[in-house]
Amino acid sequence: MMTFNLWHTGMLSQMSVMQMLFQFLICFVLAFLVESFIVGPVARRIAFSIPFAKTSKIKGVVTMSIFMVIGMVLVMSLYGIITAYAVDRLDGVSVFSAYLHTIARNFSLALPYQLIVLGPLVRYVFGKLFKGQAAVVSV
Repeated sequence: MMTFNLWHTGMLSQMSVMQMLFQFLICFVLAFLVESFIVGPVARRIAFSIPFAKTSKIKGVVTMSIFMVIGMVLVMSLYGIITAYAVDRLDGVSVFSAYLHTIARNFSLALPYQLIVLGPLVRYVFGKLFKGQAAVVSV
């Protein structure tokens, strides 16, 4: 998502490799912390409070994925807008308008990517790596 947003704003071609690596490192650490301590627990609590999410594994997975994407898009889009504002890349556009546009753009890419590509891939890989180990889900 970071690469997509850098490309979309025209910043990708203006950054050195070291700047991109530094930006990636900051983005990764922030996303990890936000997902682990804020979005993940809140999304889990909301998803598993919905009755139909408990009726089947696929419904639970899809519901959880949707809430995770919503939370992460809201937070990480804010990070992107703050970064763009800091380097004066908003070109006179209001911060609020740019934030709403970024949310719409990121959500339209992140949700299908999570549901169709990344989610199934991670479940497959983790299923192979941790075969036979019971999954523990805390609610």
